Amino acid sequence: MNKETNLEAVLARINSGMTIMSNGFMGVKSPETIIDAMVEKGIDNLTLISTDTAVPNKASGKLICNRRVKKLYASHIGLNPETGAQMNNGELEVELVPQGTLAERIRCGGAGLGGVLTPTGIGTEVELGKQKLTVNGKDYLLELPLHADVAIIKGTVCDRAGNVFYRGTSKNFSMVMAMAADYVIVEADKIVEVGELSPEQILTPGVFVDAVVLAAEQYRIAEDKLEEVVHG
Repeated sequence: MNKETNLEAVLARINSGMTIMSNGFMGVKSPETIIDAMVEKGIDNLTLISTDTAVPNKASGKLICNRRVKKLYASHIGLNPETGAQMNNGELEVELVPQGTLAERIRCGGAGLGGVLTPTGIGTEVELGKQKLTVNGKDYLLELPLHADVAIIKGTVCDRAGNVFYRGTSKNFSMVMAMAADYVIVEADKIVEVGELSPEQILTPGVFVDAVVLAAEQYRIAEDKLEEVVHG
């Protein structure tokens, strides 16, 4: 099944008020093309799940700076002062989640689990309002799963069936997010025919991906560098 489509088609699946997951870290390897289009379309009132909010007007930071987010789940907001300003002014609800806990909560959302028990946050403000359980004499917090209406994920190379290869550490949250959303859109630096990616390179199988769109030229890895990354 050919899942390659265009930007207009994937934007039709993203609406105001949705919960959106977006990959990338500190503005690196994020789906910038889709985020630009979301801002231009005026999509707002979003709940955003992301490791961080990048820097102002970069990656998910564009959604923050354009005031398209009402609630944010993230591990780090320190590089984007606009996030902190909106939070302190009561304009943006922020739930800061330790990074490992955030990954596990997303993984639980994708795996259909009821939550994860973790000692991270015990004795800190993180435990406020959360259920605490004692197992074998040790206290844990019950962290609930996170799920999204749509995940927007940047991949390095994707084939037309939605099988994705990620370069380096950009695979970190990408794979769990692809499992934890109702609709998964991959923005790829390059789209290839089925069979051009070796099975060992496929890190997210196409069964988890609904649509594939090519990144805008300014957000792609240069072609010569891409060949080096994929083929060594």
